[in-house]
Amino acid sequence: MKRLLILAVLTACGFSLSAQNTTKKKSSKQERREERQERVNALIKQEEEGVLIYNKQSVFGVELRTNGYGVFYELGRAKTRRKTNIYCAELTEIKDPKEEKSATDIFSFGNPYIFGKVNNFYQLKLGFGQQYLFGQKGNKNGVAVTGSYQGGISLGLLRPYYIEVNDGNGNREIKYSAQDSSEFLDQSVIQGGAGIGKGWGEIKFKPGLYAKTALRFDLAHYNEIVTAIEIGISVEAYTEKIPILLLDKQRQFFFQGHIAFAFGRRH
Repeated sequence: MKRLLILAVLTACGFSLSAQNTTKKKSSKQERREERQERVNALIKQEEEGVLIYNKQSVFGVELRTNGYGVFYELGRAKTRRKTNIYCAELTEIKDPKEEKSATDIFSFGNPYIFGKVNNFYQLKLGFGQQYLFGQKGNKNGVAVTGSYQGGISLGLLRPYYIEVNDGNGNREIKYSAQDSSEFLDQSVIQGGAGIGKGWGEIKFKPGLYAKTALRFDLAHYNEIVTAIEIGISVEAYTEKIPILLLDKQRQFFFQGHIAFAFGRRH
């Protein structure tokens, strides 16, 4: 009888402990669930208040520069609430400030051309930098302000500039050379530009470095969308002087300002 009584007591204690453990497990799961929900609610509230929260962003942009134009892509990975590491790729063209398009005459069907131009100069840039959040949006209709800096390598691409001339023996396309220099600069025989298809197989590479800094104003209504205007400045330096316009000074360093329109998404 005593044994049965002891067994019953032990069994009851076991059920009691099991029930307590089950209650604790349920309580622990419930607490974790409530904590997750609180975090989600906090994020939702912050988004509604205009706080930028993301892990990654992808941004495409088009920029108008004081000496040309360009397109770029940025991949950003958030490092802290305010700092983001950015990986950048950019394709631009630098034009000489003294370039002017000319036409042969009003009855000519030839392409306009740039007198004295010897090369088109493109740049393929790969860089790394950081973006810093200065000011949150405040609300969905606000503006977020970020500043950024970046730097990296710039691969300059020189493409010979061709024109079409007629020296009495028919039309032919020429680029600047010592042999054809007299015709290249004789506007009386120039028929027009040769077109964008010429010179791609004769590209010369000019390595260099670049640095860029900018302010970006994000106007998007929703934080997962990037719709921004950017203003900034940049500088590029190459290993040798770059011949663009024959009758102007050749430069090795280029300094320019830009305004850009950027679009993308945050995740």
